[in-house]
Amino acid sequence: MSRIAVIGGTGYAGSHIVNEAVSRGHSVVSVARSVPADRVEGAVYVEGTILDVPTLLTQIGEADVVVAALSPRGVMAGQVRPAISELRAAMPENVRLAVVGGAGGSLVAEGGPRLVDTDFPEDYKAEALEMAGVLEDLQTDAGGADWFLIHPAGGFGAWNVGERTGEYRDGGKVLVTDAAGESFISGPDLAVAVVDEIENPKHSRDNFAVGY
Repeated sequence: MSRIAVIGGTGYAGSHIVNEAVSRGHSVVSVARSVPADRVEGAVYVEGTILDVPTLLTQIGEADVVVAALSPRGVMAGQVRPAISELRAAMPENVRLAVVGGAGGSLVAEGGPRLVDTDFPEDYKAEALEMAGVLEDLQTDAGGADWFLIHPAGGFGAWNVGERTGEYRDGGKVLVTDAAGESFISGPDLAVAVVDEIENPKHSRDNFAVGY
């Protein structure tokens, strides 16, 4: 089993990843700015922030995988991209970095534009572009450390949690949609996809989209 550190482990995506990883027997450390009253039994919770990388690395210890499940909104707007870049540079090369990106960075079709470059909602465009920038930084990193970035479906979010089915489709770099053109994945099943990739890597130094 792996030792997994989840930065943003009390947020929407992060909390589901913590729960899924613990349920599969992994050793999990959840890092967030505050420790929640409602905790996943078996996980270790610490107060920390990606904005203080030296302290963060001490807190997560000898992790095999570090998951960044962060949203560049509110006080974190404009700070997630440089923080992840600093974290990647400071992490040991044998530690894999996993990033929960946004749907905006996935392509609308093979060889097509990114979703964020189409008719994308203005209210979410800045954070979508920041997470797309995180991907660009990872892709241009000349180091040999492994990473993956996962794009949830367009309808992913706390407003529509959904249930755990244990199933999802891997669309490669293309946004996953159903026969009706809808794009959705539940919080629990996004976590399934993340932990599946940790346990059985198929996307080394690559990004991929998931949905139903």
